[in-house]
Amino acid sequence: MLHVNENYAKIKPTYLFAEIAHRVAAHKEANPEAKIIRLGIGDVTEPICPAIVAAMHRAVDDEAGRENFHGYGPEQGYAFLREKIAAVDFRSRGMDIEADEILVSDGAKCDCGNIQELFGPDVKIAVGDPVYPVYVDTNIMAGRTDIRLLPCTAENGYVPAPPADCDADIVYLCYPNNPTGAVATLAQLQAWVDWANARKALILFDAAYEAFIRTPGIPHSIYECMGARTCAIEFRSYSKTAGFTGIRCGYTVVPKEVCAYDAAGNAVPLRPMWTRRQTTKFNGASYITQRGAEAIYSPEGQAQTRATVDFYLENGRLMKAALQALGYEVTGGGDSPYLWVNVKGDSWAFFDKLLKEANVVTTPGAGFGRAGEGYIRISSFNSRANVLEAVERLKKIL
Repeated sequence: MLHVNENYAKIKPTYLFAEIAHRVAAHKEANPEAKIIRLGIGDVTEPICPAIVAAMHRAVDDEAGRENFHGYGPEQGYAFLREKIAAVDFRSRGMDIEADEILVSDGAKCDCGNIQELFGPDVKIAVGDPVYPVYVDTNIMAGRTDIRLLPCTAENGYVPAPPADCDADIVYLCYPNNPTGAVATLAQLQAWVDWANARKALILFDAAYEAFIRTPGIPHSIYECMGARTCAIEFRSYSKTAGFTGIRCGYTVVPKEVCAYDAAGNAVPLRPMWTRRQTTKFNGASYITQRGAEAIYSPEGQAQTRATVDFYLENGRLMKAALQALGYEVTGGGDSPYLWVNVKGDSWAFFDKLLKEANVVTTPGAGFGRAGEGYIRISSFNSRANVLEAVERLKKIL
């Protein structure tokens, strides 16, 4: 008889944002005239910048004729994009990352979930609490339930230090953090790198929001730390950097030195394994998409995407100021698109209150783990008019 993967029974039956969508749909059906402002899921609202649009139009024209037509591309990504990534995102900041250590994909979420296929079923996982659900759920789906929770609280600035008794083999770190909006200092990340190298452990570093960092000295990459090339894999995304949530493109950096170990204790490089996995299960992001991503690195693309990120940061500043004026403790903003708001009560109840009384969608902190209870996450991705209107609505009911 056909058996199911029973590990699926160990995770919540619906993904966090699917549950939010269900509640919003029910509210909309009951209140068809309501103008709902969505500040929950971190989906962008501003148009793709002109430099990217122009590059993608040119790429479409390439596909219209035999001379410049592109079919299957390299699963690792086209060299024209990988070289730009290595030069601009890393070498310009003093980091020794080469193009052949970069593998382009259709987004960081997929890579964060798929990377766990490289590791044995018995590895011990550590994650922050609260946490982006994908890190936990994908491991549980694969049968790994030995997961350590690292408390991320106001007291530690939502950046845990490596506990002396932490025996994890893999730790997921995300900074700027989703959901709390917190950032980590170089010293804080260096402590984790030193811990990982001492234990022969691995850091999976999600840098999806690095483009929002504006505070000098805050690291944009784990590879700014000494020794990170031997113990860290980094994920990057164009979703928030350049508005690619509907286009889908990102990349993962796997340095040649980073290894896991076989049963005999022999070091096994992970870059060839990730390459093998991608070439087997993934046909690569489209040529048109990768030409658009390449345009992000042009002078025009850099200026235009930064202006859009600054626009979202200003949205966050306006909402943070309003919430603080109402007496709420708020983390995030400034270097992140997310605000983490202490509501001092049931987070789903507060979510429902904002939805039903103000027609404003947020994200309940409980959806990010037990330490998220009592908080909501607010996204700064929206139009300025909607943000200003949301602020006024919140003032009326709070």
